[in-house]
Amino acid sequence: MKRRDALKNIGLAAGFAVITPNIFGMLQSCTSDSESWTPSFLTSDEKSLVTNIVDVFLPKTANTPSASEVNVAQFIDTYIHDILGDEDQELTRGGFKKIIAILTPDSSSTIEEVTSEEYKNLLDKYLLSEEIDQEALEMSNSEFLNQLKWMTITAYKNSKFIGENISAYDP
Repeated sequence: MKRRDALKNIGLAAGFAVITPNIFGMLQSCTSDSESWTPSFLTSDEKSLVTNIVDVFLPKTANTPSASEVNVAQFIDTYIHDILGDEDQELTRGGFKKIIAILTPDSSSTIEEVTSEEYKNLLDKYLLSEEIDQEALEMSNSEFLNQLKWMTITAYKNSKFIGENISAYDP
C-alpha cells in the first residue's frame, strides 16, 4: 500500500469517528413527511433530482421501502448542509448543476419530467466509468454520483425504520 493511500485512509477513519454521532443525530431528525419538507441546502431542482435518484439506487421491493420513503433525501440535504465544509458544498453544488444540465439539455425541459429510465441510463453511464482526476478542481460526474450513492446507502442502512424492522436481530 502506498503511504499516501494509508494516510488518506487514516484521515477518513478519524473523520468518520468524529462525525458519526452527528450523522446519527441527523438520521433521527429526518422523520417528517417528505412532501412538506423544505431543504436547507438543496434547491427545488436538486431536491427533485435527489429524491428521484435515491429511489433508482434503492427502489421499493415487496419487503423493503424505497429510499425516499425512509427520508434519505432529507438526510443527504442535512448532511451536506451541516457536515460538509464550504469548499465541499461548492463542489457538491457544481456536481448537482452538471448532472441537472445532462438530464435537462434544453431549456424547455424540467427535472420533474425526467423519467426513471433516464436516471438509470445516467447512472449506467457514469457509475461504471473510472472517471477520476486527482488534479481536477471539481468533481467528475462519476465521483459526484458515487458520493451520492454512498450517502444514499449509508442513510438507508442507518434509518430508524430499516434498523428496527429490517436489520433487527432477534435471537
